[in-house]
Order: sequence, then structure tokens, then C-alpha cells
Amino acid sequence: MRLDKFLKINRIIKRRTLAKDAIDKGFVLKNGRRVKPSSEVSSGDEIQINFANRILVVKVMENMEVEVISEEKRDS
Repeated sequence: MRLDKFLKINRIIKRRTLAKDAIDKGFVLKNGRRVKPSSEVSSGDEIQINFANRILVVKVMENMEVEVISEEKRDS
């Protein structure tokens, strides 16, 4: 499954176009690396999403669901 679609289906990012923009701008890392929105997500991958006010790290499970590894709030 594509990374941008994965973020939308699991309700991490509301719309696929927003997910694509976030990935293109480098706010989303897969296994610690910048990737394209079309990169494939597989079980065991670790995805880090840098929101404006927090950093969310999730792990992809076998059934393409997410397990939250850490959630860190940023100071404004």
C-alpha cells in the first residue's frame, strides 16, 4: 500500500492530498529516511510524522494497522 494512502486510511492525516504534501515536504519519515508518497509500506516499518505541535512515531502491523510507539509534544 502507498504511504500517502496508508496515512489517510489509518486516520493519521485527514486527506490523501495533505498526506502527499507532508511527505513531499519531509515531515514524514519511513524507517528514518525521506521517501516519496508512492513508496510501499509493509509490516514492521516505522513511520515518523512531524506535526506542528507534536511528533508521532508509529509501527506498521501485519494487518496494515498502526501501533503508536511514541508521541512527543513540542513546546511552542
